[in-house]
Amino acid sequence: MRKMTRMGGNANSEFDERIVQVNRVSKKTKGGNKISFSVLAVVGDRKGKVGVGLGGAPDVSSAVRKAVTYAKKHFLSVPTRGTTIPHQVLVKSGAAQILLKPAPAGTGVIAGGAVRAVVEAAGVRDIVSKILGTKNQASNVYATMEALKKLKVKSEK
Repeated sequence: MRKMTRMGGNANSEFDERIVQVNRVSKKTKGGNKISFSVLAVVGDRKGKVGVGLGGAPDVSSAVRKAVTYAKKHFLSVPTRGTTIPHQVLVKSGAAQILLKPAPAGTGVIAGGAVRAVVEAAGVRDIVSKILGTKNQASNVYATMEALKKLKVKSEK
């Protein structure tokens, strides 16, 4: 399993940028092997907005930059109730199946690596989750985003 890193180290960055997965891609060509890199990044402001981007380039730093740029352009607003999510949601996206459950204050983020990256970047501090399908981190990240899209807040009258 690859380690996730935080890229938002500079003090003026308002976004939490996490690299979830880096893949080396090799393509056979007439002149030999062409090597490039594919990067899956999660970007969030820890205040209810999160985005996911996939970038590819001949070097890792360019791929990271492309992934982060894409993620920032495709933010999703996550509804919250206090420090947790409003209700339980179970989503199946491809082979990935993700269960997200609200948790009482002080529980923390109980989640696997791919789900943890997304919900922490979104600013959810108390949640319980379970990855039920594949171990593919990219599929799990996209399924988590689908689960967060399905969250609804009961309108107050």
